[in-house]
Amino acid sequence: MKLTFLGTGTSMGVPVAGGFGSEHLEGDSRNERYRCSAWVQTDKSSILIDTSPEFRLQTIRAGIKQIDLVLITHEHMDHIAGLDDLRAYNYKQKSSIPLYTSARTAQSLKKRFDYMFGEHKYPGSTSVEIHEIDEPVSFEDVQITPLPVHHGNLKILGYRINDLVYLTDVKSIPEETARFIRGARVLVMSALRWEPNHPTHLTIPEAIEVAQSLGVPRTYFIHMNSYVHHKKTSAKLPKGIELAYDQLTIEI
Repeated sequence: MKLTFLGTGTSMGVPVAGGFGSEHLEGDSRNERYRCSAWVQTDKSSILIDTSPEFRLQTIRAGIKQIDLVLITHEHMDHIAGLDDLRAYNYKQKSSIPLYTSARTAQSLKKRFDYMFGEHKYPGSTSVEIHEIDEPVSFEDVQITPLPVHHGNLKILGYRINDLVYLTDVKSIPEETARFIRGARVLVMSALRWEPNHPTHLTIPEAIEVAQSLGVPRTYFIHMNSYVHHKKTSAKLPKGIELAYDQLTIEI
């Protein structure tokens, strides 16, 4: 199984609109970050996690030619704004694409993208079949387990796909969820910044502590802001924990 990080940045991306913060990139392309989404490839399936605002560009540079399943973590726009660009895959594959998410997020998608659903569906718009997920399901050659975590006061979903765990926008992990994480081979988890006390996201020191408590052998941090410099931060991370960057592909 392969995981490609399509985007590893915060809700505003790095650099932000207007190019503000570009001076912090230090000439290292790993510091330029699209909004978070990821691509999982197995022998039998091509799975997308979230559709960020840069989804179209992400698919072009990653060379994604098939999407069999979409997993959505939550309804914030930095994770769903690219949903409309799935229609190119509908046209090519000549079918709807199944989409798994929580009941709350499913309702939000139908409201925000109302022209894609129901009797007044706009001709040619994206076609997805939404399934509400609250327990493990099998899809082709993978087992997918929804992992409820807290994004501040908002309960959102991470996912365990076989031995991969993907958690974005996380502030805390209930112990019931932690039980399903332990034993995985790879953990992907958000780590916003070095500065402390963010109300809805783990900081890097907090994320290190959480990752070590879960005991997963390999951890990759995502959802970093422009002040997280890849080279400088990597030198400070414990063994087994790395910063992900856009277009990084790993084997699991």
